[in-house]
Amino acid sequence: MGGSRRLTHSRARPVVVVTMPAEIDIANADRIGAELSAAIAGGAGIVVADMTVTTFCNSSGISMLVLAHRQAAANGAELRLAVPAPAVLRALKLVRMDCLLPIHPSLDAALAPEAAPEPDLPAPALAPAGG
Repeated sequence: MGGSRRLTHSRARPVVVVTMPAEIDIANADRIGAELSAAIAGGAGIVVADMTVTTFCNSSGISMLVLAHRQAAANGAELRLAVPAPAVLRALKLVRMDCLLPIHPSLDAALAPEAAPEPDLPAPALAPAGG
């Protein structure tokens, strides 16, 4: 895990990027949640969870993101996700995290001042009935 870094921004409150590991599961979710929490508590206006190298995120990781979102909202901050991996993006959308948090296809997109979230994934193709 790469930790977090503050970026200069034209806002009064800093933008903080917290780098996520390749896999997020029960073994590291608490530690990652603590990093996000520290960034939020440290006065960040925007915290970006940089999941650009993340290829796996289970329910422990998703729960940690929900808790971080709640803390950010309580502190008047915004939590954004940078998620390019299709498998991770599908897992997040399956549990409707895209309705709770802005999800972006890259770190640059998540850092944009007026960042637009990731577009919807195409609907899955269904197998024909009786085939």
